[in-house]
Amino acid sequence: MKISILSFDLSDNATGRADLLARLLAPRWQVEVVGPRFGGSVWRPARDGVVPYRDLPVDGARRYPRFARVWTDLAARADGDVLYASKPRATSYGAALLARRGRRRPLLLDIDDWEVGFFRRSGAWGTLGRSLNLANPNGLPWTWLMERLVGRADVITVASRFLERRFGGTLIPHVRDTEGWDPARYDRAEARARLGLGRERVVMFLGTPRAHKGVDDLVEAVSLMKGDVRLVLVGTAGGEAARRWASRPWVRVVGEIPFDDVPRYLVAADAVAVPQRATSDTIGQVPAKVFDAMALARPIVSTAVSMIPEILDGCGVLVPPGDVVALATALTRLLDDPVAAAELGRRARERCCAHYSFATARAALFPLIERAAAAR
Repeated sequence: MKISILSFDLSDNATGRADLLARLLAPRWQVEVVGPRFGGSVWRPARDGVVPYRDLPVDGARRYPRFARVWTDLAARADGDVLYASKPRATSYGAALLARRGRRRPLLLDIDDWEVGFFRRSGAWGTLGRSLNLANPNGLPWTWLMERLVGRADVITVASRFLERRFGGTLIPHVRDTEGWDPARYDRAEARARLGLGRERVVMFLGTPRAHKGVDDLVEAVSLMKGDVRLVLVGTAGGEAARRWASRPWVRVVGEIPFDDVPRYLVAADAVAVPQRATSDTIGQVPAKVFDAMALARPIVSTAVSMIPEILDGCGVLVPPGDVVALATALTRLLDDPVAAAELGRRARERCCAHYSFATARAALFPLIERAAAAR
């Protein structure tokens, strides 16, 4: 049996969730990820990995009415016996609904963010302006419509408690391959040498540095810390913000890296920071990088946002979102007590193995696929 996973833009970091679903399902079924590509190439961390991709370059047809001609090709590429749409977006879930009309098949929908919430970050007037943008196939009007059509999916999976309450479905958090990502398999000294680090104590942020992820808060917090502390930002694709951060002497900026190389960087960290802000973007979001750090037994400082307190219960340090002083204080305490930090990391990995591993996700996800396929 073949499963087609549909991603709304294969050049975007949202490809990460589709990539994860493919990795979870690949041991039992033939899986590929399909979708439009609005940018120049498949998202760098997913490109050249173990997951096969069938991308449809959009080129000059990014907006309606030209984008209308893309729909038939997009639906045709989703030729699996089961369809699994990643995110309630028009170019993933909408394409899956169209593909199902052409050939009746089970359709699953995975929701890992509150997509409409992303459009509310600019207040009422900003939301109103976005609501008039009918030309963008993934703009607010079409995303709002997809959210209204969620109930047409045969099965729903969600990535956080907020999304579970809002849409129902089965909770499948962002999980990690805890067997493959065993910290004992990776050389910490080599990782630090690759980053040009000596004896400095390292705070690391790894991921796409969007505003709601609190990287500006983290840069300011590390500036308040005393001693030989270096902040390493891994996954920054460039731009004005990256240049501004790199101009600080205590900050090292590293570009996007392949997903499978994450452990080779993350083991260099003495502490990992996940300083999510409390916004409409993050109310339903759980940063996947929390689980990266947990799997690799890194001590974590994060914020009390969304489901993070539940995930890091007893194995991480939480501070109020946006509180730069509290963030600096928590990181300093971890760096000043490496024994306690190591114990915190050990407990984080233990909890990840028990609750957020590939094995636990497959135990929930495989029966959903099997029942959906049998019902059709």
